Amino acid sequence: MGKALNLSAGPHVRDRWTTPFIMMVVFASLLPAAIVGVVVHWVTFQSLNALWVILAAIASAVLTELLFCLVTRRKITIGDGSAAVTGLMLALCLSPNTPVLMPVIGSVFAILVVKCCFGGLGKNFVNPALAARCFLLISFGSGTLMTNYPSFDALSGATPVEMLYKGQMVDITRMFLGTAGGVIGSSILALLVGGLVLWGLDIIHGEICFSVIGAFTLVLALFGGHGFDITYLVAQLCGGGVILGAFFMATDYTTSPVSRLGQLVYGCLIGILGALFRIYGKGTDMFSYSIIIANLFTPLIDIYIVPKPYAYRKRAIEKAEGVVKPPLLKRIPKPVIALTLIAAISGLALSGVFTVTRDSIEANERSNKTKSYRIVCEAAEDFETIDAAEAAIAEQGDSYAGGKFGSTKIDEAYRAVDANNATVGYVFAVTSNDGYKSPLKIAVGITPDGTVNRIAFIESHETPGKGSLWDEDPAYRDQFNGRAVDAFVLGGDKSTNGVDAVSGSTRTSEAVVNSVNASLDFFRNVIMGGGK
Repeated sequence: MGKALNLSAGPHVRDRWTTPFIMMVVFASLLPAAIVGVVVHWVTFQSLNALWVILAAIASAVLTELLFCLVTRRKITIGDGSAAVTGLMLALCLSPNTPVLMPVIGSVFAILVVKCCFGGLGKNFVNPALAARCFLLISFGSGTLMTNYPSFDALSGATPVEMLYKGQMVDITRMFLGTAGGVIGSSILALLVGGLVLWGLDIIHGEICFSVIGAFTLVLALFGGHGFDITYLVAQLCGGGVILGAFFMATDYTTSPVSRLGQLVYGCLIGILGALFRIYGKGTDMFSYSIIIANLFTPLIDIYIVPKPYAYRKRAIEKAEGVVKPPLLKRIPKPVIALTLIAAISGLALSGVFTVTRDSIEANERSNKTKSYRIVCEAAEDFETIDAAEAAIAEQGDSYAGGKFGSTKIDEAYRAVDANNATVGYVFAVTSNDGYKSPLKIAVGITPDGTVNRIAFIESHETPGKGSLWDEDPAYRDQFNGRAVDAFVLGGDKSTNGVDAVSGSTRTSEAVVNSVNASLDFFRNVIMGGGK
């Protein structure tokens, strides 16, 4: 029979270009972003760690596929270049400061688990590089291994998307060029050059990448709270891996639909999910998950969106052949029904658990606050509300004093009284959104004459051994005790108003000092009516 029958896995697309050629072009199109990432990190920090991350990711991916083929006695497939592309894509999604071990672990997971264990190239159900990045974020994202981004400014590692979350200004030009911080492949200019080359050669489909960008922008404009503010929308597009995901991740042949209409639906799904995650999510790395979720819907899209052959009239043929459509439930794949039911049951269970435990959680939070209040004002028997303070707190907006103390808000203010109802001090609960990992909640006790008595941490999830020293080490936490100053200065003269910063934890140190200074300002201008 020769080659009369050619059986292969879908998608059944024929083209004059071979897989090795396509992978070579994709690899070359990613090189500009990789080169910019390495050069920027090297020039700014005199470090070649970004280069080692890229080389480690590529080498690990290729070696893992080679070893798998040798162990399982399969045809060696590293020559098609797909493993090298996966390694490079993964590296571009990582911080230049990532330990070299991380890309090695990620590449092994991408190739061995996501690709080879499902049958190799063309059989993986999600993008291997993205799956590896999500795996690393879930496994190591709680510390600094995956979130230790380079510090290009005084924010000590804040990415542009983190700054947008906090309502701060970002430099779009630097984001576009790739010098604003973030992952290695953050240069939008370099990514657009490579992505548009792939589109121009028809290696990737515009239906996917442009629908991702369009849907993402439209949803942000409608529900992002800034309307059609061009500066805000462009900044959102330039950050968080949107361009890298739209042109290089979402367009993976294996995990994207075959039909052009299906690709439009698929791209819009990614854009909508990515925008919603950006608006309502807590993390800055959520766009990856929107592509992973859309990958899971690809088989369903291909089932229900099938290109219609020329002159094909489906209803007429079905009527002539006496075809009777089965009920809708029977036409939906059982795995989809099962996953939907599991998600619904899990959601109801979590909602039920939250409802049952909500009162206990709130009671525990109140208890923690009360303990912190008694720590910062030991002589207090009770804490009374202050009408002027409550009015000022309600009117402060997103941050106290219009952002004079960063993203800091006064949550509560109480007059501390003893058993005879005499005022022994004032207690303030302050939240700063400028912490490195999450918002810092601090209690500040101030005596009636304006002296800081003590501070205590109500809630802190800062990096162990660095930011956590403010809570754990009295040498840092007790620097404010018994000092009467107008405002503390980080790194200043300790004989006057200076406070030492924790080495390597500038953002946490700034957040703590801003919280104390905001409390002092609130005490003078609200509690005492402008006097000391």
